[in-house]
Amino acid sequence: MKLAEALILRSDLQKRFEQVKYRLASNSKIQEGEEPAEQPAGLLKEMDTLLGQLALLIQQINRTNNTVRLDDTRTLADGLVERDILSMRRQALTELAQSASIRQDRFTRTEVRFISTVDVGELQREADRLAKTYRELDTRIQEMNWLTTLLD
Repeated sequence: MKLAEALILRSDLQKRFEQVKYRLASNSKIQEGEEPAEQPAGLLKEMDTLLGQLALLIQQINRTNNTVRLDDTRTLADGLVERDILSMRRQALTELAQSASIRQDRFTRTEVRFISTVDVGELQREADRLAKTYRELDTRIQEMNWLTTLLD
């Protein structure tokens, strides 16, 4: 199985776990004299099976990410961390630029005037540069996901 397929399967298992958890909560209490739509014991067993599959798959994904080289200097895991940090920094800069560029209308000269303490244009250029770097790195990671066989 390719790493990308394992990531898709992990997502599916996580969604199925959430569904079983919801079904379990829905069947955990009933009115006296009624029967639950599903037996909680069976749902608990299904949940444990899903969690076991998920644990094994996550271990294989992590092992693969820590072993496979993205390039000469980084593992796939290193690239994932770098991609996450790029995303966080870009989002922070974008939010700062939006906050600093909000216009406040003044109707009289006595109203408080606000000025930006940051260079909004420069922040936006840096956010755009980070977005480009993110896209390039993400494309490389996605390529590696489809080329890499999942380790046992």
